[in-house]
Amino acid sequence: MGSMDSIPQDKGSFCLTYEASMTRLFREGRTETVRSCTCESTAFVRSMADPRRSRSERQRLFKAAAEKHQQLYRLAMTGAGIDRHLFCLYLMSRYLGTQSPFLAKVLAEPWRLSTSQTPQQQLRMFDFDKFPDHVSSGGGFGPVADDGYGVSYIISGENLITFHVSSKFSSPETDSQRFGRHIRQAMLDIAGLFDKTNPPKAGE
Repeated sequence: MGSMDSIPQDKGSFCLTYEASMTRLFREGRTETVRSCTCESTAFVRSMADPRRSRSERQRLFKAAAEKHQQLYRLAMTGAGIDRHLFCLYLMSRYLGTQSPFLAKVLAEPWRLSTSQTPQQQLRMFDFDKFPDHVSSGGGFGPVADDGYGVSYIISGENLITFHVSSKFSSPETDSQRFGRHIRQAMLDIAGLFDKTNPPKAGE
């Protein structure tokens, strides 16, 4: 899943989350937004914090969240996302001098978590397993909101994911190192959920 679901651990609540999707299927296509904080992803995160939930139930909720995320990605890639359409409506409303309470409300919502994936390589030029020293940690970008985070991530093969976390020193609510620790713990929790060497206990 692309969403950084450790934000509730960091700030105590879920937030509007931006994830970039490419639209290169279209001429001059650039990006569309995947709004990855969904009902399915929040249900999974809540289940991980609820000791009454079984391992199998958490796995089921994780798979439902992943399927929803993939569906949103497919929609965004094929021109069926919503944010570029909202932006076009905004431009038309400005051009026509029309006030829209709906657009004003939607476009004023802060993106407190902005994420994007950077590919390790565009073409398979070398084998990560044979040349682990050639793996790049990549780069990052800043937060969109003053009290938010910018998180860039790179999936390098099957065994390595690199995260770049940024936030503003001016915000007392954010801390990049703390958020990075929360991401790491969330990844370990998910890995443990599917760890076949750690069989479920009775009742799980």
